[in-house]
This record gives sequence, C-alpha cells and structure tokens, in this order.
Amino acid sequence: MYDVIVLSLAEGGGSAAGACGSACGGCGSAEQEVCDTPRVPVLKCVDALTAAGARVETVTASSDAEIDAVIARFDAPARPDGLTWPDQESKLRLVVATATDGQLRAVMRRLVRRYAPPPSKRPADLVENRTVPDLPPVAILPLDPTNSTDLAVQLGLPRDPAAVAAAVLGTTVRRLDLLRNDGGSVTVDGALVGGADDAGKAVPWRGRIEVDDAVLSDGTDQIIACAIGNAGAYAEFDGLPLLGTPDPADGRVEVAVAVPVLVKQLFKKPRVRVEVRRARGRAVSVLPRDGELQFLDDGVAGTMNRKRSWWTEPGAWAVYAG
Repeated sequence: MYDVIVLSLAEGGGSAAGACGSACGGCGSAEQEVCDTPRVPVLKCVDALTAAGARVETVTASSDAEIDAVIARFDAPARPDGLTWPDQESKLRLVVATATDGQLRAVMRRLVRRYAPPPSKRPADLVENRTVPDLPPVAILPLDPTNSTDLAVQLGLPRDPAAVAAAVLGTTVRRLDLLRNDGGSVTVDGALVGGADDAGKAVPWRGRIEVDDAVLSDGTDQIIACAIGNAGAYAEFDGLPLLGTPDPADGRVEVAVAVPVLVKQLFKKPRVRVEVRRARGRAVSVLPRDGELQFLDDGVAGTMNRKRSWWTEPGAWAVYAG
C-alpha cells in the first residue's frame, strides 16, 4: 500500500502566497469564503485513504520552502551527472488540495523549479521536445464544490473526496501538457492578456502576438483580449467565444486574439464587429507596445511591460484520473 501526502496551501502569508498570487491563488471574496471554512474535503479524503489502508500525512504549506520540502521526497537516487530527478518508481503519492487553479499552479511551479535541468546541463535522456522530465503525478482535491469551471471539471476528474482517494491509490494516470514561460512560472490551464476598467469593460491595447511563425497582431491593432489556452478556462471573454477546443494533451498551445474591425456599409453608418484570429503552435509570445499590460494566468493577476513567451512541455505533468 502507498504512502500519501495531502498537501494544502495556507490561507495567508509566506512566499507560497506569492507563488500563486495569494494564498488562495488570487481568489476573490467568494473563493476566500470557501478558503476560510474548515477544509472538510481534506478530512474526508484522509479518512477514505486511511480506510483503504494507506499511510497518510497532511501538510499545510505557507511558503515555497515548505512546498519544496514535500516535493523533495519524490527525488530519485543521486544521478552520475548530479541532476535532481523525480523517482518514477516512488511508492509515495501526492494529493494537492486546491481552492483555485492558482494553488495547483503554485505546486507545479515548484516541481518545475526542482527538476528542470539548466540548459547547460541538459542530459541525453531528457525527451527532445521538453525542458523538464516527467513530473510526479498528482491527484487534485477541489476544495470548492461550487466551482464549475476549474481544471478538475474540465478534465473530468473526480471531485468527491472518496473518489479522489480511490484515484490516487489507483493505476490510471493521464499525462498532460504544461506551459512554461520566461517569467519563471508555469500555466496549467490558461492565460488571458488584457485589462478591464472599473466598469468591467475591456481596455484596448496594442501588442505584437506571434504563435510560432504566425503573426496574429503586428502591434498596430487595438486588441480587446488575447487568450492563451492549454485547457479551456478562457475559452470565452465577456460572452465572446475565443478559443475553439483547446486540448491539454495535444502538445500545442491554442491562442486567440480579439480585434474590433470597422465594417463599412452602403448607405449606412459603419459598424464594428469583433474579429477573432486563432492559431495553434508550440509557443506564443506577446510584446506590449504601450507600457504595462495586465493579464490573468490560471486566475492569478499580473502585469508585464516587456516581451513574455509561453511554450508547451508536452506530457510534462500528470494526474491520477480514477
């Protein structure tokens, strides 16, 4: 029988908060209320694991160092090249209890930080189209039963604590793509580039957006939004369909750019329609043209004022799927 760690992020403080935007992954008041209630799903999952014969340890991390201490227990024996590598034969399994996708991202970010080799020490046994080895699988335990759009829902993963316990003790594992970016973080679901005013209306912005060799905007367009999808969190923006059918296991990132276009009409006033330009590829870059630009990445707010790139790590992470 397996040993299982059930890992949660603490509510408030610590650099783990910075890793995901806040201790609740940048959550709003509704999600914060969920985080402030007793974490009954964790207790139920622990009970189910224990009843199945597993040895269970619960960890509440309030800093990156505490997340790292959990992750280090998945290390393989020392390699001749000195790299730290995950143990693919480990009998230890991990459940990540998440109130938001931002919390899951915080854990995945630390996994990448631990196991991604520096470019100068890239080993011969690393998959050619990746910069990280196969990361240890995780089970996702949603803490907000009312969330109908999180990654667990999109992937069709079990949400009931007992079902999550059964999944982490089972043999079904799904490998999924991970997006890395040159800001030093990762994306498990998607990002939405562009901000809104106090009334919630999109603020047009300009930027050069490229997907591999395709240019979706040359920097002169007034862009309403740019969606970067590993999965489907940002498939729509203010009722406007952006992404088509993003697949988190196809080795591609899907990108959509919404641009207002003036349409001239005979004997009528010109009208504005929104043109959505789409592309799939290995990587995407966004270069802001007008200073600081807001974005959401797995629900975590951020800003950028220089070129930011995201690229796909095919099959780099995995979930226990029941």
